[in-house]
Amino acid sequence: MDKLIHLWEVTGINQMTAGQGVMILIGMLLLYLAIKKNFEPLLLVPIGFGGVLANIPGAGLAEAGGILHIFYTVGIESGAFPLIIFMGVGAMTDFGPLLANPKTLFLGAAAQFGIFATLMGAVVLSYFGIFDFSLADAAAIGIIGGADGPTSIYVASKLAPELLGAIAVASYSYMALVPLIQPPIARALTTEAERKIKMVQQRHVSQREKIVFPLLLLILVAFLLPDAAPLLGMFCFGNLMKECAVVDRLSNTTQNSLINTVTIFLGLAVGSKLSADSFLDMTTLGILVLGMGAFAIGTACGVLMAKLLNKLIKQPVNPLIGSAGVSAVPMAARVSNKLGLEADPHNFLLMHAMGPNVAGVIGSAVAAGILINYIGA
Repeated sequence: MDKLIHLWEVTGINQMTAGQGVMILIGMLLLYLAIKKNFEPLLLVPIGFGGVLANIPGAGLAEAGGILHIFYTVGIESGAFPLIIFMGVGAMTDFGPLLANPKTLFLGAAAQFGIFATLMGAVVLSYFGIFDFSLADAAAIGIIGGADGPTSIYVASKLAPELLGAIAVASYSYMALVPLIQPPIARALTTEAERKIKMVQQRHVSQREKIVFPLLLLILVAFLLPDAAPLLGMFCFGNLMKECAVVDRLSNTTQNSLINTVTIFLGLAVGSKLSADSFLDMTTLGILVLGMGAFAIGTACGVLMAKLLNKLIKQPVNPLIGSAGVSAVPMAARVSNKLGLEADPHNFLLMHAMGPNVAGVIGSAVAAGILINYIGA
């Protein structure tokens, strides 16, 4: 009888808490959204499954010595996984649309305003006692507005590691929901006539320009803001491998097997932070609300900057491409293109929207460097 009692006591069913049950259901929900709804499946599948594993009672997979904890320590605590993914993103990025139309850089820059607006909002809410976020917490939450998962994880690991799970889930969830969140905002801020604006064919960008640009970008930004060098350096290195055309094997590996491998471990490591004791509280709710605000403000600011730009330049830009200034590559650009086609079936904006989209990646890396430099010090 004693043995039976002991066997029952060590089962996960007996040890499970209500919180762990809820988190397992949340993990299952993430898997459903990824598999059934195709919401960012490359990341939500490993994150959701990691969340389920982290909450299995008695398994200790996310505790010290557990495999998920090892993934987290080696890849995220060290900052390696987000940087390697940024290198892969760089290898898949084409700076051509940005170089062909440099003024779209302003749209990507404007979209980063959501980061700093949310930072200030989090500070104000903490001042009035609604939430209890430190300045570092507020900065890590604000970076969600850049709609760049690796950047959000990197900043959170430096400034607010205890909030990493909630920040990562919020960041990737809003990235996955780009097709649902952005269209109402873009439509509300533009007229039908503005949505029908057709943009001229972009000029041809030479290979030499594409090789020189990532080198100049890195040198100019890194020397002014060294804290942005890790993210921007890996991004530019990946892009240089692609554009120089002499290391195709390295470029192909970075774009495919390397980034895919790291994505698996990154997702599982993020899922390990979805344990019930650290996720189910008002802080998480605050992060989700503020993250949504950051993303919405970033989208709106990109559109409004495009409208302002049209008052200053002769050749107008379609304000819809401003919403692509958040760095959800290439989903945000596809949304801009879809909205343009809704207004005019012959209005193709995809390549034009890739300019601010790529500028948003650069902008989020720069914003991350600023926050780490001034707040993490």
